Amino acid sequence: MDWKSSLSALRDSMPEPEAEETADAGASADAAKEQPYAAQRQRLDIILDRKGRKGKEVTIVAGFTLDDEQVAAVASRLKQRLGVGGSSRGGEILIQGDKRKAVLDALTALGLKARII
Repeated sequence: MDWKSSLSALRDSMPEPEAEETADAGASADAAKEQPYAAQRQRLDIILDRKGRKGKEVTIVAGFTLDDEQVAAVASRLKQRLGVGGSSRGGEILIQGDKRKAVLDALTALGLKARII
């Protein structure tokens, strides 16, 4: 018996999923693609800071409950969308310049709750 016949026998033995279950799963998958971080219950704070930066302004996004890899992914999306530089360290995102309003708009588009302080 070769692997193709084994696979077809296994496939035939599995029960068919109901149509309603697959429709609901597809709708939730589409919502997850649009807003991948919407399931997280968190409120982010957007802060403007100048201290220790020789007068240069930076926008800091703090309050993440996501892990560092997800914070880095959010930071990457923000930097690309805004066309600015920045970094993510220690659960915070640092964006160069005073971009508070643009950051707020971008975070809400990602499905995250945020406020400007």
